[in-house]
Amino acid sequence: MIHLPRVLAAAGEVQHFCRQQSWHFCFIGGVAVQRWGEPRLTQYVDLTLLARFGSEEAFVDLRLKAFVPRRADARAFALSRRVLLIQTRENVGVDVALGAFPFEERSVQRASEWTWSEAQSLINCSAEDLIVHKAFAGRDQDWADIERVLIRQHGKLDWKVVRVELSPLLELKGEPEALDKLERMLAKVKRWLRTKS
Repeated sequence: MIHLPRVLAAAGEVQHFCRQQSWHFCFIGGVAVQRWGEPRLTQYVDLTLLARFGSEEAFVDLRLKAFVPRRADARAFALSRRVLLIQTRENVGVDVALGAFPFEERSVQRASEWTWSEAQSLINCSAEDLIVHKAFAGRDQDWADIERVLIRQHGKLDWKVVRVELSPLLELKGEPEALDKLERMLAKVKRWLRTKS
């Protein structure tokens, strides 16, 4: 079992490397959930690294010189799937999504720093973009994370951003009904919070 401070420290190692290269990126997934939702155990670091189509090799090769691959064909996998699977010196797994779509670019632009301990901060996607990422992935854990973000960030979220960004992604995936699921979850959270006030 990997402790949360160790995962966040590993994210800091990854962030330091990205900044050295002047790359544009932000953390998503479990690391961002610590900021916007209910803190929970996470064993991986997930981030979006902007890498335009056709420029993947340079990003992947530099990463593989600095970090250990998690699979023998990590380079080929990254170039075909646009996800680089590596690990830090402390053996924390890192999933690097090579972002190039407009939503990914906007998500990185909207990202902001989160100070999680004294003198240590991480660049995280916004709460709205985290919801978009999670609803698009659509796993049970993702929906549980979304519900916690809705509760913790109630009244602070820009739903226009969520709807505008998520709708075309779900259409592309062929799962437009996931937006209805999100709206129902939002309504459920609002009802629940009213009973608590």
